[in-house]
Amino acid sequence: MSLRSAATAHARLGMTMLAGLALLLGACTASPGSSTAASAGASTAESMGEEASMGEEASMAASAAASMAMGSAIAVAESDLGQILTDADGNTIYYFANDTEGVSNCADECLANWPAVEVSEAPEAGDGVTAELGTITRDDGTTQLTVNGFPAYYFAGDETAGDTNGQGVNEVWWVFGADGEPIES
Repeated sequence: MSLRSAATAHARLGMTMLAGLALLLGACTASPGSSTAASAGASTAESMGEEASMGEEASMAASAAASMAMGSAIAVAESDLGQILTDADGNTIYYFANDTEGVSNCADECLANWPAVEVSEAPEAGDGVTAELGTITRDDGTTQLTVNGFPAYYFAGDETAGDTNGQGVNEVWWVFGADGEPIES
């Protein structure tokens, strides 16, 4: 198989996965009994249209996880919600209210929307970070960042650094404040 054929196959796989993710995101963000879940997912999938744009979105999600795996600096960023925790590239990290201290309860479909913030070395607190940073080992053997003992995640719906599109989703996903406490507003 040529390099070009492999790249094309990889792009098609990414498109298929993103279309499914778009439908799932629509379903996850709609209220129970709402008919907007399917239409939101369908319109998101339709708006993605071109292979290039879908490939870019897949690359952005992968690069957010990869950037954290390469480095482990945690920073504070100013946002409409106040000072929030981000990775070194400015990608917002989130708290999941269904987790317990030291235990991630986000797996399978949940992880497709809320990728774990993986680290390859001990996390370092940047200027203004007063939260206690640590790690846990996930069932798959990866090392996940913890903030005040709770697992940290990215949101697949955040497109650029500084986005907080996951804030308040299903009233269980919240950004972390600089002190590591979830900002529930």
